Amino acid sequence: MNKNLKKAVASAAALTMVFAVPTGVYAADGENEKITFCLDWTPNTNHTGLYVALAKGYYEDAGLDVEIVQPPENGAALMCAAGQAQFAIEAQDTMAASLALDEPLGITAVAAVIQHNTSGILSRAGDGIDTPAGLTGKTYSTWDSPIELAMLENVVNSDGGDFDQVTLIPNDITDEPAALAAHQTDAIWVFQGWGGVNGEVEGVDCDYFAFSDINPVFDYYTPVIIANNDYLSENPDQAKAFMEATAKGYEFAAENPDEAAQILIDGEEVVIRSPRDAYRYGIGMIHQHFKLVDVFTAAENITLGLDEKLDLKATAARIRSICERYGFDLDPNQKIYDMSVSQKQTVEIVKV
Repeated sequence: MNKNLKKAVASAAALTMVFAVPTGVYAADGENEKITFCLDWTPNTNHTGLYVALAKGYYEDAGLDVEIVQPPENGAALMCAAGQAQFAIEAQDTMAASLALDEPLGITAVAAVIQHNTSGILSRAGDGIDTPAGLTGKTYSTWDSPIELAMLENVVNSDGGDFDQVTLIPNDITDEPAALAAHQTDAIWVFQGWGGVNGEVEGVDCDYFAFSDINPVFDYYTPVIIANNDYLSENPDQAKAFMEATAKGYEFAAENPDEAAQILIDGEEVVIRSPRDAYRYGIGMIHQHFKLVDVFTAAENITLGLDEKLDLKATAARIRSICERYGFDLDPNQKIYDMSVSQKQTVEIVKV
C-alpha cells in the first residue's frame, strides 16, 4: 500500500469533539436506529473515520444502523437541511455560505475533522501557479461558491495578480491530477491529503500552495461534520451516540493508518440508479455498437459527451494526453469513417 496514503489517513484522523454518552440508543422495537450520513464528495481520506466506525461495528455497538451515501448534485448541506440525512460532512467555507443566506439552512457544525485548513490550489508543475498570482490568465475549476471565489480573489490580488483575468469553468472533476495531466483545467482547489497525495500516487508532477500559508485568516478547521437542527433537538442522546462512535473511528484511524487505509480502499457497497451516479463512481459504458458520428472527427465525437464549453483544441490536447498515458494510437483529427474497427473502439474508450 502506498506510504503516502497511510500518512494521509493519519493526518486526516482527529475529531475535536468527543461526547460522553450512554452505551447504546435503540428504537422501541429493539432495532438499531437508522441514520443517514451524506458525504461531500467521493469517499476519500477525510472520510476514513466514518468507514472505520462502520467496518469495526462501532455504530452497531451504539445501537445505530448507519448508511453512508454520496451527495446529490445540490450538495450535502442541502440534503442534511432537508432532513434526508441526519449528518453530513462539508467544507467549513461551504457550510458558512449556507448560513449566510436570507433563509439560513437548518444545520449546525458538531465536529471538526481536521484541525487546520489543509486545502489549497493544485496545478501542473511548471505552469507558474506555485503562487496565487500565477493564476492570472489561467483556467480555474470552480464550484461557484461565493466564499470560495472571495478567498481566491483575496490571495490572487494580494499576491500581485489580477483575479479578473482568471477564467472560471465549472468543476465536475473527480480525479484532480488526471484532469490536470489531460489539460482539462489549469488549477483546482483540493485537500492536500487527498488531491495532493493522489498526484504523487498517479505520478503527476504538480505544484501546490496552501491558503493558510498565504493568509493566516484562512487557517480554519475544515471539513466539519454537520447535523440537521431539528434532528439534534429531538434526538440528543442518539446524536451523541453517533458522534462518540465516529470519534472512535477517527481515533482508530490515527493510531492504525495502515488498516484504516485498507478499510477506506475496500469502500462500500453502492447502488447505482442512473448514468450520472455511475459517472460519479468513475464507471462508464462502452457499447458493442459504436455510438459515433461518422462524419465527425474523434475530437468532435468526444466533445459531444462533455458538459462544458466547446473547445476542440483543448479536447484534442486532452485526447493526446490520455493516449500517451495509456499507450493508445489515435489521431484526434481523423474522421470516424476513415477509421478501422479497433480505432473506433479506441475512440469509445477515450470518450469514457
